[in-house]
Amino acid sequence: MIDFQRLDLSRKEEYERYLSQGAYRGCGYAFANLVMWGRQWAALVEGFLTIMSQYDRRTVYPFPVGQGDIRPVLEAVMEDARQRGIVCRLVGMTKEDCALVEQLFPGRFRFYPDRDGFDYVYDIQDLAELRGRKYQKKRNHLNRFRQNCPDHQVEPLTLALVPQVRAFLEDWYAQRLTEDPHRDFHLERRAMDRAFGAMETLGLEGLVLRDGDGRIIAMTMGSRLSEDTFDIHFEKADPAVEGAYAAINQAFAQYLRQRYPALKWLDREDDMGLEGLRQAKLSYYPARMIEKHWAKCMEAEDEV
Repeated sequence: MIDFQRLDLSRKEEYERYLSQGAYRGCGYAFANLVMWGRQWAALVEGFLTIMSQYDRRTVYPFPVGQGDIRPVLEAVMEDARQRGIVCRLVGMTKEDCALVEQLFPGRFRFYPDRDGFDYVYDIQDLAELRGRKYQKKRNHLNRFRQNCPDHQVEPLTLALVPQVRAFLEDWYAQRLTEDPHRDFHLERRAMDRAFGAMETLGLEGLVLRDGDGRIIAMTMGSRLSEDTFDIHFEKADPAVEGAYAAINQAFAQYLRQRYPALKWLDREDDMGLEGLRQAKLSYYPARMIEKHWAKCMEAEDEV
């Protein structure tokens, strides 16, 4: 059995040396996300960072990242699952990963696309400028926002502002639950709590948007995924304020472009299979999608 240990925040730099090798795989390999979402354990196996993740009552293994021969690493993962009596599920896989696993273990795994988990990646210039006909509706929303909130202000999200942001988010969740009482925000709210509790350690940065009366009407927060990519973890806005989402979106793109000239891409993560969120992300015309797959070891008899 692999000697997995809970993620240690003090080893962030060590973990990120490995995770950066999998940055092209998307938000699932952001250290901040590993800390914020679910329960994660990590171990170094044959030069690879290997993770066991419990999320939404299911245990999975994100595809290991590292250098060298991955076969013994995957064999160790498969044996670990057997000893724990769980289904061996590999997640966060690229098409190339799937092909490699099939080559190493012919017929041992069944592969599935994870469309709900595809990352939406945007050119930072597109979101900062919103130029061209395709962004006309976004510019219209922004213009109406500026007309209705001419004295709005944008400021960095600091630790001192966290209590105000928490109050804004409580109102946001309360309104959403009124509209859809069956919607479950438990995991997201826990992730938010972890984010606020370790903002500096995780390298999280964000903005808040205020109206003319100083009331927070939007917030956003993310972290650096790689040298040229920034991962947007959270974005919330008062739905009663037209254009607030468009305003915080563009403001953060402009802020990050100025702060990190090497940035080229904004990863706005996945849509979780929510149709409204999917349409919203598509409306910003992603430059590319990070396609993800998962695999189930066919030795297991459990249902998919």
